[in-house]
Amino acid sequence: VQLVESGGGLVQPGGSLRLSCAASGIIFSINPMGWYRQAPGKQREFVARITSGGRTNYADSVKGRLTISRDNAKKTVDLQMNSLKPEDTAVYYCYTFSGGDYWGQGTQVTVSS
Repeated sequence: VQLVESGGGLVQPGGSLRLSCAASGIIFSINPMGWYRQAPGKQREFVARITSGGRTNYADSVKGRLTISRDNAKKTVDLQMNSLKPEDTAVYYCYTFSGGDYWGQGTQVTVSS
């Protein structure tokens, strides 16, 4: 199983970024997919998840600003991030469960003026 994130970077407060995660080695269409993040000095925390059927749920801190979506044909899961705040600064990780926990290598998101 391989998960590869892309799309991180530096953005000003109030700006937007779109993260993408490409998956391989799994039957993507039946797997739930998620995004987590880890800020410096803090534990990794849940951000958003999407089921195989497209149901979503979000951490309270990101509701209304971040949107998770999936493309089963492309085997990708995206995280559209709007109205970004400095507290969104973290390494963002793609996650799936397929007989075990699998994580991507992470992509850095920095929100700063």
